[in-house]
Amino acid sequence: MDLVVIGLGYVGLPLVREACRAGLRVGGHDRDERVVAGLASGSSHVDDVSDAEVAEMLAAGFTPTLSDEVLQDARAVVICVPTPLSAEGGPDLTAVRGAAATIAKRLTRGTLVVLESTTYPGTTEEVVRPILEESGLVAGEDFHLAFSPERIDPGNPVYGVRNTPKIVGGLTPACASAAAAFYGKFVERVVQAKGTREAEMAKLLENTYRHVNIALVNEMAVFCHELGIDLWDAIDCAATKPFGFQAFRPGPGVGGHCIPIDPNYLSYKVRSLGYPFRFVELAQEINDRMPRYVAERAQQLLNREGRALKGARVLLLGVTYKADIADQRESPARPVARRLLRLGADVAFHDPYVASWQVDGADVPAAEGELADALAAADLAIVLADHSAYDPALLARHARLLFDTRGRTRAHAGAGTELL
Repeated sequence: MDLVVIGLGYVGLPLVREACRAGLRVGGHDRDERVVAGLASGSSHVDDVSDAEVAEMLAAGFTPTLSDEVLQDARAVVICVPTPLSAEGGPDLTAVRGAAATIAKRLTRGTLVVLESTTYPGTTEEVVRPILEESGLVAGEDFHLAFSPERIDPGNPVYGVRNTPKIVGGLTPACASAAAAFYGKFVERVVQAKGTREAEMAKLLENTYRHVNIALVNEMAVFCHELGIDLWDAIDCAATKPFGFQAFRPGPGVGGHCIPIDPNYLSYKVRSLGYPFRFVELAQEINDRMPRYVAERAQQLLNREGRALKGARVLLLGVTYKADIADQRESPARPVARRLLRLGADVAFHDPYVASWQVDGADVPAAEGELADALAAADLAIVLADHSAYDPALLARHARLLFDTRGRTRAHAGAGTELL
């Protein structure tokens, strides 16, 4: 194989697709039987890769498998496994360690091994390298080792693997050159970092930047509401400045794998040095409290109309973590629903990308019939994900009371509509 990707999820599968399109012979290794069986039959489980594209990949020779035999004599191996948070607040590297151990059993001279899973600075050299060297081969001498942060943005129709600059950091200059040459086969621009730690830090810097700026506007949303200021309009005005400002907008919380998770890896590493990372910890606190704030605002809106939240029919619009995808990872919709249910609300949901939805293991009923009818039947509708399928005029026209946390209905807001 020219390439074997370990972990065929939202990072690994788009990588396979681009490598196949470039003419590389690609294998995929995953421990989930359903994922492997689905891909082998031409079915995709990832929003950004269609079934038709999986069929093209298979026709190009892509081999998804549960067996690590696919790693034998692979020219390049890329690790794209999950790194969730551990109980201590740092990255859980169980899957990374397991992937490295699997590679070590099949590692041969001249192979390029790249870690793409997001983690704290030092992981490639301090964790992955010793495991790989249990093979008896030495990193930087017998095989190449590098880190290259994934930059997948699920649902982004413009930027993907090919046209998003690819950062690579090698254990040695030769490792960096090997990684750059490899990615250069199917990525338009490759950027070489000074080393693995700089490449690891670049990923965390990108997402920490977003994390703290989202927290800034979320906190502003709270006090701007009290001051009677339209924050959405203020942001639009500020965004007209052609330099020195980037617009971030408030929401019901943060979701996905990156923003609510990745900055904690950096905070974890900083705490190991004996320092608090106050910016990240404060941003986490602010963003984590937004679902509770949304529930409080919902209660206030109903009170204003002479209704109690207890027993009120509340319709949640969009339960994925961002617009126009089915991905529910760390979606703020779940803690919003949890809080509403605890306060006695009768909660239902509507989402064109989600057929069934659970909160704490219990099913939340899906709205029945047409969206207009579901809106009219609810005492309060709350927009949590601004799917393009949600026509702002329809929402504003049919909802008795609408709380829009995404600003989708700004141009149609009437007396019965309130923005975050």
